[in-house]
Amino acid sequence: MLTELPLLVEVLLKAAVVLAAFLVMPLALGQLEHKVMGHMQGRLGPMEAGPHGILQLVADGIKFVQKEDVTPAAADRHVFRLAPAVALVPYLVALAAIPFSAAWVAADVPASLLFVLAATSVGVIGTLMAGWGSGNKYSLLGGMRAGAQLVSYELPMVLAAASVAMAAGTLSLTGIVEAWSWWWLLWQAPAAVVFLAASVAELQRTPFDAPIADAEIVFGPLTEYTGLRFAFFLLAEYAGMVVMALLFTVLFLGGWRGPWGDVGAVGALWTLLKATVVGTLFLWFRVAWPRVREDQLQRFAWLVLLPVALLQLAITGVGVVVLA
Repeated sequence: MLTELPLLVEVLLKAAVVLAAFLVMPLALGQLEHKVMGHMQGRLGPMEAGPHGILQLVADGIKFVQKEDVTPAAADRHVFRLAPAVALVPYLVALAAIPFSAAWVAADVPASLLFVLAATSVGVIGTLMAGWGSGNKYSLLGGMRAGAQLVSYELPMVLAAASVAMAAGTLSLTGIVEAWSWWWLLWQAPAAVVFLAASVAELQRTPFDAPIADAEIVFGPLTEYTGLRFAFFLLAEYAGMVVMALLFTVLFLGGWRGPWGDVGAVGALWTLLKATVVGTLFLWFRVAWPRVREDQLQRFAWLVLLPVALLQLAITGVGVVVLA
């Protein structure tokens, strides 16, 4: 029993670190979104709470805590209440398997790429549960849109990731970074574009936010949610952005590989810096691009992203055979 104690302590410490990162990084990205949107759109609101608006998230948290937690009379109470957790927890699980450096990974599981992709796809089920369980026609319509969007964009995302895995010869995220080379920035560029676009769609962010579409269906699956349950959905959105930004960094930007060292904390810093740039792109898309129609969203997935992903996969296969 005593020999198992150090292992138990290690597991608990890793779990605590992952949980702390999960709570801090999405909030930091949310704060960055307030600043980016505030400056790009000339909005004064995010600049008023504290010096230069640094307390805006604190003000938002206090607001959510004060709001009443309402469950609609027509709702499926158990599904309605469980949906925020189903939307949030998969990103916590996925974060544990993403390496920040060669030694900084909480759970270096076999085939970690498949593990992370599978975990992130579960988060959409929470949106479906919210749409179905709310007992609201607008929520149901938004949930169905979210399901259709997942089916459409999951395939090109997986194919883009498969292209990188084929080039690296492994499904391990750590192994992919170790096999990564700077010329991959050109070789895998089409796959990177496909993966980035599919990530935005899976997160239901602008311009692929048809499931929310406040101008059409009130607020989609989240229409009936208030207080902390609504805040959990927002946290799930930002946590998804963090996970996707980190995964994009590991797959296409070399993870912790950098020109001035990539060991330990220095490597983790490179990963965070690259992921911050990718996360800022997510925020810029929201400000710069209008929402696309549902039919345009589907055509873009099946007629643009999927053919590009298949072509990239074929090019990678040929390249691997030629270079072998």
